[in-house]
Amino acid sequence: MELIAANYASEEKLNTFLQHNKDVEREQLLEKGYVVELKGTIEGCFVMDAVDEDVYWLKQLYITKSAAASLPVLLESILALAKEKQAKEVFVHSHQPMVDIVLESLQFYPQKENALVHAPPEKEGYWWTYNVS
Repeated sequence: MELIAANYASEEKLNTFLQHNKDVEREQLLEKGYVVELKGTIEGCFVMDAVDEDVYWLKQLYITKSAAASLPVLLESILALAKEKQAKEVFVHSHQPMVDIVLESLQFYPQKENALVHAPPEKEGYWWTYNVS
């Protein structure tokens, strides 16, 4: 698994990925995001958006069904990236029960409310936070 800044990814591979995954916001991905490459193919993406000096919001986390088994490894890689960025906290909004299970297993903690994000997602779901050490 390789994480590549989206603006450095192969344009051909990125276009193919985006054609098959219409819900991904291209502009935001290119500005602040990363793609996940497995065996030479882009199989996922995410955006790490700074909401404060050392606090990040993990947005647009997406992985294809064929690569879904890699989600725990992907999340661990994202947390390593957050540590490189000297983040203290990473927030995630999850709207899928399976993602909730993975987040909990990786020691993310559920939040009662959205305390940091000014424009929360419209989808119902849960907020989680991870304290980066």
